[in-house]
Amino acid sequence: MSTVDLEAKIPNNVGLRDNKRLMRALEKWQPQFIDWWKELGPSDFNGHDIYLRTAVGVGKGGWAHFDYVKMPDYRWGIFLADAPEDRKIHFGDSMGEPVWNEVPGEFRNRLRRLIVTQGDTEPASVEQQRMLGHTAPSLHDLRSLCQVNVEEGRHLWAMVYLLHTHFGGDGREEAEAMLERHSGDDDNPRILEAFNYPIDNWVDFFCFTTFTDRDGKYQLASLAESSFDPLARTTQFMLTEEAYHMQTGENGIGRIARRSAEIMKEGRDPAAEGAIPLPMLQRYINHWASASMDLFGGEDSTNAAESFAGGLKGRYRESDGIYKDPKALQQFYKLEVPNDDGQVVEKEVPLRRAMNAVLLDAYVADCTRIVARWNRDLKAHECDFQFKLPNRKFNRHQGVYAGFRFNPQGEIIDEATWTHEHKNWLPSQADRDYVKSCMKACYEPGKFANYIAPPTKGPNDTPIDFEYVKFH
Repeated sequence: MSTVDLEAKIPNNVGLRDNKRLMRALEKWQPQFIDWWKELGPSDFNGHDIYLRTAVGVGKGGWAHFDYVKMPDYRWGIFLADAPEDRKIHFGDSMGEPVWNEVPGEFRNRLRRLIVTQGDTEPASVEQQRMLGHTAPSLHDLRSLCQVNVEEGRHLWAMVYLLHTHFGGDGREEAEAMLERHSGDDDNPRILEAFNYPIDNWVDFFCFTTFTDRDGKYQLASLAESSFDPLARTTQFMLTEEAYHMQTGENGIGRIARRSAEIMKEGRDPAAEGAIPLPMLQRYINHWASASMDLFGGEDSTNAAESFAGGLKGRYRESDGIYKDPKALQQFYKLEVPNDDGQVVEKEVPLRRAMNAVLLDAYVADCTRIVARWNRDLKAHECDFQFKLPNRKFNRHQGVYAGFRFNPQGEIIDEATWTHEHKNWLPSQADRDYVKSCMKACYEPGKFANYIAPPTKGPNDTPIDFEYVKFH
């Protein structure tokens, strides 16, 4: 079990005290991070005491401490999950060899790009969500937003540590650049398109944390299999915190749907009550699910094949031994692709080239489970409406389906049909205007905005009327 130094300026279990040069470099980066947080984080709530959890260890039990803290004083730390000392590479061409503790020269650029791309998403989401606190539907939800934001900040620290430790001057420059790019900036935007969309309402936020943070889960899980041991151990611990982010979204959408179902059960129209009509909520689900599927990259990818062969990025749960061939040789993946005649045909691609599609399969199965849970809750409230996860071909801008039009059922359609029908499938400006009109802040303990139902319980077993944020 690694030793956690909680007294250090930067809490860590990586022995920073023994590496003075690295400690000085990170302590120099730290005030730049705080300046970024104060300028582009949830800045108007920095003076409030918020009931937050802070990572204090990496064990399965008792790894987090709950208490009131002002966000700029949050103890962002560097934590790597513990791993067996004799860990071996368990997939790809070097299977069976010892994992790497330093970056192999031939993989330096590719590993750095993987780390930078992952790291860039963390501050991006904080920037996207920075104004949401002003319309929080409850103190419970405001606390959840702040919890998600500070942990995204800690995930940035995790990637910055890897860049500083293992990539020299290039890594330090990349770490600084992650505070210079900004979500939606015309001149210097974030790397991935989904992290440049504005998130100015809580329907978008809950969809984002349901679907886009879930993409993060699968990307982190594939990196947690990496033969580069510091990356694997870093992302393994990040997954522990990421679970709450996805839970926030999944429960949030479920609570919005439940409130609308309650209103409908009483014979009233949600749209007349300042709640969210379920077909409108379906359109938001369609938007964020499809945008998040784009984040997996091309379904047929030589880059994915090379990352797998080199041992940089594995399949979901690769180390659990659920795949019959950890080297993925002499195997094929059946992929549906559109052709020039406007038809979808099946073709076989080498399995290694389909690693993004394999990861997307696991993601779709997970999202299907969530949608089924929402539907069970609607049925329990005597509501006949059923949500549907859009087909992976729908509204795609990356991969083999980019440039083609599909309906949410995955049927190929022409441009005229898309133009006529897409407003029924994706949020319109009228939808966005209506949702914005529903966003009323509710800061009284135990009270909730009219469009969302209360959760069943609060974090750390707190009662729902707990004072999660102290404004005085």
